[in-house]
Amino acid sequence: HPSLRRRQGLEPVACPSGAVREVLSRTLGVPIFQEQAMQLAIVAAGFTPGEADGLRRAMAAWRRKGGLEPFRDKLLAGMQARGYGGEFAEALYRQIQGFGEYGFPESHAASFALLVYASAWLKRHEPAAFLVALLNSQPMGFYTPSQLVQDARRHGVEVRPVDVVHSAVESTLEDLHNTPAVRLGLHLVQGLPAASAARIVAERAVAPFDSTEALARRARLEQHEMKRLAAAGALATLSGHRRQQVWEAAALHAPPALLQDAPVDEEFLELPAAPEGEEVVWDFASVGLTLRSHPMALLRPQLERYRARTSAQLQHVRDGRWVRTVGMVTLRQQPPTAKGTVFVSLEDEHGSTQIIVWRHVKEAQRQALLGARLLLVQGRWQREGAVCNLIAHRLWDLSSLLGRLATQSRDFH
Repeated sequence: HPSLRRRQGLEPVACPSGAVREVLSRTLGVPIFQEQAMQLAIVAAGFTPGEADGLRRAMAAWRRKGGLEPFRDKLLAGMQARGYGGEFAEALYRQIQGFGEYGFPESHAASFALLVYASAWLKRHEPAAFLVALLNSQPMGFYTPSQLVQDARRHGVEVRPVDVVHSAVESTLEDLHNTPAVRLGLHLVQGLPAASAARIVAERAVAPFDSTEALARRARLEQHEMKRLAAAGALATLSGHRRQQVWEAAALHAPPALLQDAPVDEEFLELPAAPEGEEVVWDFASVGLTLRSHPMALLRPQLERYRARTSAQLQHVRDGRWVRTVGMVTLRQQPPTAKGTVFVSLEDEHGSTQIIVWRHVKEAQRQALLGARLLLVQGRWQREGAVCNLIAHRLWDLSSLLGRLATQSRDFH
C-alpha cells in the first residue's frame, strides 16, 4: 500500500539518507525485493556481503525459532551507529521480517510481471482466444470454467454451447474472419470419456451426422454416453431441446456389429421444452456452467425481501456505508499469512464481489461461512480507489434457494 500510494502521489517519497535513497529510489522508498533488504543491511547497518547473504537465507526461514533474532541486534546497533533513528531501524527490521511472508528476488518479480503483462494484453485485445486457452488448461488457478465464461461474456465475447455437430474435443474459436466466438468443447461434458469425444470428432470429419441414431452407431457410443451428451445439451442440432434429447438418448446405444448399418425406426414422440430454471440446473450438473440466465437473475425476485444490492449497485456505494449483498460462493481462501482471515468471492448476474471475513466473524459464524453455496452478507463497504471489498459482519446461508443447482466453489487454505 505505501508503494501504491506513493505512485499515485498521495504521500511523499521519504528516505532518511542518500545511501538509502540510492537503494530504494526505483521503488519509491519502499523495500520490495530481497536484494534491496540485503543492500540496506550493508549501507545502513554495516553488514558485510557475507552477512547480508546470511540475512537473506534467514528471511526465508524466519518462522524457525531464532531465524532472524541473531541479526536483530546487529541491524539495530549498526543503524544507530550510522545516525539512523530508532523508529526507522525498528520499521526496517519489521519489513525484513515481512519478507519471510512474501518477499522474493527481483528476477522472480520480473518474470511474473512479464507473464502478467502478456496475459493482461491477451485478455484485453484477444479475449476469445484467452478464454479458449484457459478453458483448455483446466483445472487451474482460482477460477472455475463458469467464472471464466461469465466474465468473458460480460466483456463481449460470444460463447456457443457444446454441440456434437460443431464442437471439437477441446474448446475452439469460430468465425475467425469476423469477431471470433468461442465454441465449448466436448471435454466439458462431465463423464464423457476422452476416447469417445475423439471418435465423435473423427467420424464427423468423414461425414456429418444426420441423426442421433447415426451418431451413436458411427461413433460407437454406449447409452450412458448418449445420456451424458443429452444432459449437456450437446445433441441440440440433431434432436432439439434438452428434454427431447434426453428422451431420444434413453432409447439409443451402440448396436451389435451386424446391425450397425440398420437404423431402428420408432414412432416419434415430441415433448415440451423445459422451463429456464430446469435448463440451468441441467447445465451446471452436466457442464459446470450455463449460457442461459444466470442463477442469480432467476432468484432475484425471491431475494428482494433481503434488501441486498447487486454487485453492479455496489460499485456506486460510498466508502464506509453499511450494505447487504448476496451471491453464489465461487472461492474461499485462507492464506497462511492472513492470521485467520478468510477471503470469499461471491458471484451474481453482474459480476463478483470480494468479501473479507475477519477471524472473530469466522469463528462466530463458521457454519454459514464454510457451508453456504448461496451466501447473504451484511457488512461495511470499503473503497480505496478502484479496489472495493465488503467487510463482513453478519452471514446467512441461503443455499436452500438454489434447490438442485450443483454449484461449486474452490477452497484454498
